[in-house]
Amino acid sequence: MLVAITLIGLIIVCAKLWHRAEALDARLSAIELQAVTFPEMRPEAETRQVARTVLRPVPERVWAPEPLPEPEPEPEPEPVPEPEPEPEFAPVPEAAERVPAVPVEAFAQAAWPEAELAPDDPFWTVGQAPRSRNFTFEDVFGRHLPIWAGGVTLAVAGFLIVKYSIDAGLLSPLVRVICGLLFGAGLVAGAEAALRGERVVRDVRIPQALAGAGIATLYAAILVAANLYHLVAPMTAFAGLAAVTALAAILSIRFGAPSAVLGLIGGLAAPALVGTGSPNMPLLATYLALTVGGLCVLGRAQRWWWLGALAVTGGFGWGMLLIAGGLHDVAATLSVGTLTLILAIGFPLLFTGTQARGLQLAGALAGCAQIAAIVATGGFAGLDWGLFALISIAIIWLSRRDALFAEVPLAGLATGLLLALGWPNPVETMLALVLAGGAMIYGVPALWRLWRRAGALGDAVQIAAIALGVALLPIAHYWDQTGRATFAPLALLGAAIAGVAAAVGWRNAARTTDARFATLAVTALGLALLAAGLALPVWALAPATAVTALAAVLLARAASDKRIEYGSYAFGFAALAFLPGANGVEELQRALALLDAAGTAQGCLRWAIPALVALGFARWSSDVGARQLGQGAAVLLGYVAAAQLVPQTWLALVPAATIAALALAGARAQLAALGTAALLSAGWALQPIGTWLAGAGGALLGEPFFVTTLPSPIDVAVRIVAPMAALVVLLWRGGLPAREREIGAIVATLLGTITLHVAWKHGFAIDSDARFVSYGLAERTLWEMLLAAAAWLTWCAGMRRVATGLGGAALLHFGWFTVLLHNPLWAAQLAGLWLVPAYATALLLLGWSTRAVPGAALDRARDWARMVLIVLLAGSLLRQAFHGSLLVAGPTIQIEDICRSLLAILLAIGFLQWGIRRGLRDWRIASLLLMLGAVGKVFLFDAAGLDGLLRIASFAALGFSLIGMGWLYSRYLPDAAPETPLTDESHSADTVAADIRG
Repeated sequence: MLVAITLIGLIIVCAKLWHRAEALDARLSAIELQAVTFPEMRPEAETRQVARTVLRPVPERVWAPEPLPEPEPEPEPEPVPEPEPEPEFAPVPEAAERVPAVPVEAFAQAAWPEAELAPDDPFWTVGQAPRSRNFTFEDVFGRHLPIWAGGVTLAVAGFLIVKYSIDAGLLSPLVRVICGLLFGAGLVAGAEAALRGERVVRDVRIPQALAGAGIATLYAAILVAANLYHLVAPMTAFAGLAAVTALAAILSIRFGAPSAVLGLIGGLAAPALVGTGSPNMPLLATYLALTVGGLCVLGRAQRWWWLGALAVTGGFGWGMLLIAGGLHDVAATLSVGTLTLILAIGFPLLFTGTQARGLQLAGALAGCAQIAAIVATGGFAGLDWGLFALISIAIIWLSRRDALFAEVPLAGLATGLLLALGWPNPVETMLALVLAGGAMIYGVPALWRLWRRAGALGDAVQIAAIALGVALLPIAHYWDQTGRATFAPLALLGAAIAGVAAAVGWRNAARTTDARFATLAVTALGLALLAAGLALPVWALAPATAVTALAAVLLARAASDKRIEYGSYAFGFAALAFLPGANGVEELQRALALLDAAGTAQGCLRWAIPALVALGFARWSSDVGARQLGQGAAVLLGYVAAAQLVPQTWLALVPAATIAALALAGARAQLAALGTAALLSAGWALQPIGTWLAGAGGALLGEPFFVTTLPSPIDVAVRIVAPMAALVVLLWRGGLPAREREIGAIVATLLGTITLHVAWKHGFAIDSDARFVSYGLAERTLWEMLLAAAAWLTWCAGMRRVATGLGGAALLHFGWFTVLLHNPLWAAQLAGLWLVPAYATALLLLGWSTRAVPGAALDRARDWARMVLIVLLAGSLLRQAFHGSLLVAGPTIQIEDICRSLLAILLAIGFLQWGIRRGLRDWRIASLLLMLGAVGKVFLFDAAGLDGLLRIASFAALGFSLIGMGWLYSRYLPDAAPETPLTDESHSADTVAADIRG
């Protein structure tokens, strides 16, 4: 069944190729017709109709000069008289009955001013119509396919006849072979007879089919005689196959492309149809080579590129089948290897046409892959590697022969390196020979061409790959069999190969135009680093990698080739990746204050060398981003290096000292380095600041802020004071821009405030509730006065925002802690002498805030705040007068209660006077509210709680006060005219002042 399907497919392919061949023949005939001169094309025509028909071929357009008008057609043809001799290019009269023929050379040499294209006419007579070629079902299955199927069937019949005779035992082996040869020869003779009897056969496909079947039969007969019956010697079979191949070529030339196709199919299929289980490999390979080669020669002669391509493809297919079946001896390996070499390199050279170069490239790559398969399946023997060396040499030759193949050696070299990598348990000597041979075959030609005009990046890649292979392949195979240092010389050898190749082109002017120099230089540096890593202890790998990165930067700077610097980035990141190795994790824990054990000088050196390399990047890199990254990395790595020697208690001084040193550098200070050092300092300051914030958060909720909840003075000094001092130095000498300078000033102020507050709390040492009651108000008052003084100083220094922040913090601190949470009027706080200073500080800050934060709405808020503070201060002082420093102690006595009422009345009178003098309505409203409060208190509380003279005095005082307030309002705020209602602006400050003076 499979054979039948295959035959049907081959028949369809033959039909398709035959139609394509006919189309190509037609095009070729048309081209040849155009090349024929006009006199040779013109017959001796007797009539006008014939003459006009012959002189206009199909693809040619007739050019008519402008002075020669085209003759008008006549209704009926007339005899054309014999023209008299005329010179060339003579004008033809309109009455001319016949267009004279002009040679092509004359047309080419004549200068025509303008010409018009004549209509295209087909190359047939006027009365003949073109025939359309429509392939119907009957054409395909009735006229075309049966003939080709018959030819293939005859070939199969020949095979079956032989097979039947073998199964039945009718004929001896010799007779069977002779019958096969005679049958094939008879088919070929029949083809010749059919070709000669064209009038009887009248179909060229019949001789083509017979010829193809005869060729296939002859192939099969010779193979059976050689492989099955061993009737002939290998050389005799070789001669017979060569003769049949030659016969196939001759017949294809005589009978056309179908015979060649049938010969291709039969020749390539014969070994599969009549072969044995263990064929003679040399003979079969020779047969395939002759078959494919003959077809390639025939395709070149007949300009059938497809024939050679199909033949080579079939040859590769047979090669893969043979390799898959196993090459069990030297003869088989040599035979298949030689066949592959011929298929990959030799036969593709016979290809012609536009497809030739692509087919040659594909053939070379396929051959390389097939030879690699031979090496892999053959046990990586020396013979297999020799075959690979041969195809490698052929690939190098092709790459120098045509620019299309310039990069093909890369594929060959990559294949060889992969084969060597997959080589199981290679002998050291054999591996060395293979590597040396590869270096000679691929490396020497690449080095010779590298820096010449024809040199390309592919040559540099080949040399770099060879250098890497020399170092890495032995490591891959023998790493677990010997010490690390054993491979260092090989790495140095690879570095020398790449380095010498790069050094040769140092003075080459074109080395910066592409990546050749950079590829070799980076490879040499990488292999040198590998050698160092193999020779040095493990802990030194990261420093060695960092030094290599710096060397790459310096080389890129010297060579003016930024591509090398890109390689340095890879080395730099590799160094960072290697740093956590060895004891790097413990060293990082020391830097993060997670491990308090002492470090070593070796650990310090591991981080110090990369830090210096990072400084080199910051100094010599050509990329701005790389320079900034180098600055930050230098600070960070230097800090980790210092952490290996500096005790953890004092480690926070390292980033602070770095900030100060950068500040002293002045204009040379870099923001990336400063930012990294600042981040490190901020990280160290987080712990004490967090502790302080935790205590401050509890204080905001009313919990006393005891000294026991504060960070230790050592931590504050090292982690907060030192960065603050460094920041002050930076603000003084750093030359920062205005915005950064202002941000730095704010940060320094915050740090200073926290530091001072911690010191302040430690000075009062409030660690219990009793001490909090005794010294709480004093501590808060002095702290607020200190903040107020700092605000005034910074305001005078021109730092307005800082001053505003300090003043606002003092006011907020007073308002929240002294007024709301811990007010002596309702909280247990000893007032002592601190009531007046506390409230006076707040009132002064409110007055100063009019300059810092001006605004009409804020002015009204400040007035109400002043009035509230005055009332609270007066009440506190009154309470202190009756009960001493602890205002919440003891009940309220009657005389104190009356004094409260009198105090409210006096404050109301005072607010009214101030409001009238300043023209401030809010103060007058406050006075009225106080007076109403006093009235309500007297009538609701004093009348019920007092008796006797106290009650009388209370009411009398209230009465006189009300009369007095009314008199003030009537004198200084007289009623307005009836038509004008009283408003806030009824009397100005000037009018009130005039009344007072009057």
